Amino acid sequence: MNQPMSDTQADQVTGTTPATDRKILVEVKGLKKYFPIKSGILFQREVAAVKAVDNVSFHIYEGETLGLVGESGCGKSTTGRTILQLYEATAGSIKFQGQEITNLKGAQLRKMRREMQMIFQDPYASLNPRMSVGRIVAEPLVVHNIGTKQEREDRVAELLELVGLNPYFVRRYPHEFSGGQRQRIGLARALALNPEFIVADEPISALDVSIQAQVVNLMQKLQETLGLTYLFIAHDLSMVRHLCDRVAVMYLGKIVEIAESEELYTNPLHPYTQALLSAVPVPDPVVEEKRQRIILKGDVPSPINPPTGCNFNTRCPVSVDMCYQEDPGLIEVQPEHWVACHRVD
Repeated sequence: MNQPMSDTQADQVTGTTPATDRKILVEVKGLKKYFPIKSGILFQREVAAVKAVDNVSFHIYEGETLGLVGESGCGKSTTGRTILQLYEATAGSIKFQGQEITNLKGAQLRKMRREMQMIFQDPYASLNPRMSVGRIVAEPLVVHNIGTKQEREDRVAELLELVGLNPYFVRRYPHEFSGGQRQRIGLARALALNPEFIVADEPISALDVSIQAQVVNLMQKLQETLGLTYLFIAHDLSMVRHLCDRVAVMYLGKIVEIAESEELYTNPLHPYTQALLSAVPVPDPVVEEKRQRIILKGDVPSPINPPTGCNFNTRCPVSVDMCYQEDPGLIEVQPEHWVACHRVD
């Protein structure tokens, strides 16, 4: 059951209080999402929980793209879905346009969802194969009872043109399109209600490399044209650097570092961030040959039973005794550069 935080409790959460006067569109404080593991007769008794998102705090400025990166299973997608209330938060605060949304239900939540949409990872699984493209794109308008039939048809044609597809495709079905075209259809559907905020959950990871740049360029163009704000979830660090204004690095359900994109890539401070970036290929063979690769030992611990202290201590090459005893909170070591590490001053 969700437990929204009071303003006093939220102010006590460590990390990511903005130092500028830029308008914040989304603010997350102390967010937790645990999935219960049940056992016993009829699975009535909760014996443990998967701590998919564990005390996460960050904010997203209006009109920016915040990248959320990390290994598979670290909680990136769960964070995005919980922000949109597709999952009910276990605890914490989520504010959109200054309004707490974790306690919204029914008509209030439906109204808020018009402003917040999602682009899913798999363009093959996220589109109903039994529905035509016209019906898929028009579905949000039907659900929210917007416009007449003719107005919806006009809006669908406008949206298809906006994402670079022929409006005459409305009677075709998803199987008739390539992966890149299907992702454009998903993008058109997400734009149908004129949202302000879009969670893009690894929208290019299932696409051919030749198509990825087209989709990313389209997203940037739409952001400039429509004033969109993105949470861009990905594991392709080179694409994140190209697209995102700021980047948050996630490990085992926690944010370990947040900084402006160029700052993070040129001056990574957390050992996990340093290891991630060391794996990104450099197009200069001279630099690549001299660069030292950081190889992490061991496996990622289970989110059911994370380590005591810092979640990264079992794989960290520079851990000390304190790392096994105390969980580090996010601290601002430089303007807009936050790190959760005992070894960073």
